[in-house]
Amino acid sequence: MDETRLDTTVDLVERVKSGDREALDQLCSRFLPALRRWASGRLPRWTRDVMDTDDLVQETVVRAMNRMGTFESRHEGALQAYLRQAVVNRIRDEVRRATRAPASAELDENLSDRAASPLEQAIGHEAIERYEAALAQLKPEEREAIVARIEMECSYQEVAQALGKPSADAARMTVSRALLRLAEEMTRGQA
Repeated sequence: MDETRLDTTVDLVERVKSGDREALDQLCSRFLPALRRWASGRLPRWTRDVMDTDDLVQETVVRAMNRMGTFESRHEGALQAYLRQAVVNRIRDEVRRATRAPASAELDENLSDRAASPLEQAIGHEAIERYEAALAQLKPEEREAIVARIEMECSYQEVAQALGKPSADAARMTVSRALLRLAEEMTRGQA
C-alpha cells in the first residue's frame, strides 16, 4: 500500500511548507477535482473570455499553494475551506473585471437569450446569500459536513474521513442533521 496516500491534509500542508514538491502535487490532485465540480457553472458565461471555469480553479489553487507558508491549518477541513473561499473570491474578481470592461459585439436580432432573466438572477442571488448566511450560523463541523457533501460532492466515506467519523453511515447522519439545521437557519433568515 502506498504510504503517501495515508497522509492527512494537515501533514501534507506541513510538508509543502518545508518545500516538498511531491506533497504539493498530492494536495493538488486531492482537491482539484472536487473544486472543479463545485465551481462548475458558478462563473457566469458572460464573464468568460480566454479562461474557463476549470482554468480559473486550477490557477487559483496554484496561487494558493504558492502561499502555503502563510496558511495555518487548524483542522482537517481548513485547507478545503480556504481553497473554496479562494475560488469564490476569484470568481467575484472575474465578475468585477467583466463588468468594468464589457466586450463590444454586434447583436444578431434573430438570436434569443437563453440565460436567466434579471429577476431569475436576483432570486438566485438572494437564495445564495440566505444559504451563505445560514451556513455561517452553523457549528464548524456542521458547516464542514455540508460543504464537503453538497458543495464538494464528496462521498459519505470521504466526509467520514474528513470529519474523523467512524463510518460512512455516521457521516450520513452528521450531514442529515447539518442539513436540517441549515434549513432551519435559512427559514429563520427569511422571517
